[in-house]
Amino acid sequence: MDWDILWGLHQPIGETLLRGSFIYWMLFLIFRLILRRDSGSVNISDVLLVVILSEAIQQPMAGEIESLLEGLLLVGTLVFWNVLLDWFCYRFPALQRYLEPPPLLLIRDGRVIREGLRREMITLADLHSKLREQGIDDIAKVKRAYMEPNGNVSVIPKE
Repeated sequence: MDWDILWGLHQPIGETLLRGSFIYWMLFLIFRLILRRDSGSVNISDVLLVVILSEAIQQPMAGEIESLLEGLLLVGTLVFWNVLLDWFCYRFPALQRYLEPPPLLLIRDGRVIREGLRREMITLADLHSKLREQGIDDIAKVKRAYMEPNGNVSVIPKE
């Protein structure tokens, strides 16, 4: 085993600290200033952005891409496409139909739609939990319940 590879420092400590700090604050600013959303309103493009950013940032942070500017350019490109996609969905609501899944019916007139549960792999216990979070203790009291594109369950109670 090569202990130097495992425990050795291959770039100066200051450079490692600078890279890590720069990447942290850059992502912090991106998520605070550009991607201002409630945690409950995260959509598919936001999740995709986070996954891709984690991979894109790894190289400039670890020093495999030597220029932080190249890393910043890569992250900026990814954020640009995410913001542009959100803007297009806002500006052209018809486009949203194709880019986000529609709400999925889970309960209709007090009856559970098993196909909806199966499609989203939601157990009956999970559904009951989501109903209790909204103050409903019996499925029979629900007119409609939907799984929304952001993962929340919205409930319309019977009158």
